Amino acid sequence: MREPTIPPAFAAQLVAAEGEPGRRWLARLPGLVRRYCLRWGLEPDGDPMHGYVGLVLPVRRGGEAAVLKLTWLDTETRDEPVALAAWRGEGAVRLWESDPGEGVLLLERLASGRSLADVPIERAVAVAGGLLRRLSVPPPPLSRDLRDDAAGWAEELTASWDALGRPVPRRLLDAAVAVCRERGPHRANLMVNEDLHYENVLAGTREDWLVIDPKPIVADPEFGVIPLLWNRRAESGLSGLSELSTLSERFAAVVGAAGLDADLARDWTLVRAVVNWLWAVESDVDNVDDFVLAAVREIAPWAAGPRRVAGRVPW
Repeated sequence: MREPTIPPAFAAQLVAAEGEPGRRWLARLPGLVRRYCLRWGLEPDGDPMHGYVGLVLPVRRGGEAAVLKLTWLDTETRDEPVALAAWRGEGAVRLWESDPGEGVLLLERLASGRSLADVPIERAVAVAGGLLRRLSVPPPPLSRDLRDDAAGWAEELTASWDALGRPVPRRLLDAAVAVCRERGPHRANLMVNEDLHYENVLAGTREDWLVIDPKPIVADPEFGVIPLLWNRRAESGLSGLSELSTLSERFAAVVGAAGLDADLARDWTLVRAVVNWLWAVESDVDNVDDFVLAAVREIAPWAAGPRRVAGRVPW
């Protein structure tokens, strides 16, 4: 079997984020590929692809096209196979095999070159919002629960803010803490994908659009809104570029497409904006902090503002 090539950009970004443990995991990847190709009867079938923490190798099993995914395991990624198994290929990529302890998954192959990032924003929001609602289902056992995260943020955000030099306006920090205390204990008992965005929805054959790379948490569906606001952000705030030219219009379209509670969505959007603002200040991952900071500095004050949501959804 041809030795898999680890893309240098993938290796560099993982080591930058995870240090020596990431380097050791990268050294294990060729052996993991050989092991699971043998175990599952796979033949390599193309060049590797990657995201931030996952390497994806096109393979074939018999005559069927698939991908072998190897993922760096952390608190956000370890439940991916649990979520995919619960969805059973309905609205999401189909999981064929997995070894959760090693972060290895065998998935159906989708059209990696065509995502919702390639379609007009109005249509992309409509599809993604529908998937956000559809995939919010009764949860299997998961590692993460918004009730616990919110309790932790309520206790820790102020200390983190102070240690980082108080980068967030105090009124936004206090508002986010208040939401965590008030909303967290009453979160819905649903599995929600907190990382549903346009590049994570690929064209399929069984269905037109299917979700990949879920990061599941037991939460309100409204907790999943913010990625649909900050991704493709350049297409909001530019008059004439789309029918969703402002942040408020984008938000109203997401809420309408997903059938969400607008006030609850604004509250959790505020919390996630503040949490990510502090993370971005602390982070030293190249380019990620700049992108996130630019987005949350716009989104956080907007989310903390008056609860007025346009009723018009433009389709």
